[in-house]
Amino acid sequence: MTLSRRALAVGLAATPLAARSQPALAPADKALVDRAVAYLEGLTEAQGRFVQTDARGRTSTGALFLKRPGKARFAYDAPSGLLVVSDGGVVSVQDPRLKTFDQYPLSTTPLSLFLARTIRLDRGVAIARVARARDGFSITARDARRETVGEITLDFIEGPLRLSGWTVLDAQRRPTRISLIALERASGLDRGLFVLKDPRPKNPGRGKV
Repeated sequence: MTLSRRALAVGLAATPLAARSQPALAPADKALVDRAVAYLEGLTEAQGRFVQTDARGRTSTGALFLKRPGKARFAYDAPSGLLVVSDGGVVSVQDPRLKTFDQYPLSTTPLSLFLARTIRLDRGVAIARVARARDGFSITARDARRETVGEITLDFIEGPLRLSGWTVLDAQRRPTRISLIALERASGLDRGLFVLKDPRPKNPGRGKV
C-alpha cells in the first residue's frame, strides 16, 4: 500500500469538493448533531486501537491516541511501522519502509473538524447528511468556511454514545474506513506522543568525498 493510500486515515490525500450551500437541518437531525458535538467536546483525551480498511478491502491495524485540541497519533503495527502525528498545527507522516517524511497543515485535513478547540458543526461546516442506523447514527461533513480538503463521515454508536470510527473519501471518492476498537477516555497522555521530528539527516551529502 502506498503512502498516499495510508495517509487517507487522516484525509491527507482527499480532494477539495465543490462549495455547497448549507441547508437548514431538520430539528431531529440538529438534535443528533448537537449530541455529537457535546460528546466530542468532552472527549479531551482518548486512546485505543484502530482497523483501517481501504477501497480494495486491504486492512492494517495500529494504536490511536487523541488529545484535543489538535493532537493525534496513529502508530501502525508492523510490518508497516507508519507514524501519523498531529502536533496541533501540522500533521507529520513518517514511513520507515519508504524512508519518507511528509508534513501537512492540520487545517487542510477533515480531522480538523473534530480535533478543533471548539467544535462547531453548525457554523462554517457543510453537513451533507445525517443518517440513522439501528445502533446509532452518522454525520457527513466538510469545512465549507476554510474549504478543508476532503469529506469525512463520523459514525456514532448509542448506549452510551461513543465515536466508533470515520470514513474519508479520496480524489475518486473511494472510501478509506477507520474503525475504532476499545476507544476509552484517558488522562495525562505523554506530550511526546504528539511530537514527530524528521529522522532524515539534515545534510546527507556532507562529509562525502
